[in-house]
Amino acid sequence: MLKFCPQCKNSPWPFAMVLVVSTVSAFVTWLTLSFAQFGDIESLAGSGLVFAAVGTTLFHYVINCMKRHCRHGTAHDQHGHHVVSCTPGAD
Repeated sequence: MLKFCPQCKNSPWPFAMVLVVSTVSAFVTWLTLSFAQFGDIESLAGSGLVFAAVGTTLFHYVINCMKRHCRHGTAHDQHGHHVVSCTPGAD
């Protein structure tokens, strides 16, 4: 399923931020629909839809960024910078 290195796997902060952003987006949607005098069912359905859409989109974005930018287990120089190998297929 999700194959991350041990250092990336132990970080809950990116996923906590996805939850926070999704929750805030759903709350703002609920407020907007409530002030626009939609019914309770429409407000809850719209908020749930926004929560699911924003959460799913951000979750996939975070997963792809973590895979793309993981530098654990690669070579670094004396200053801690990532060393790019010039050998084809080595990276």
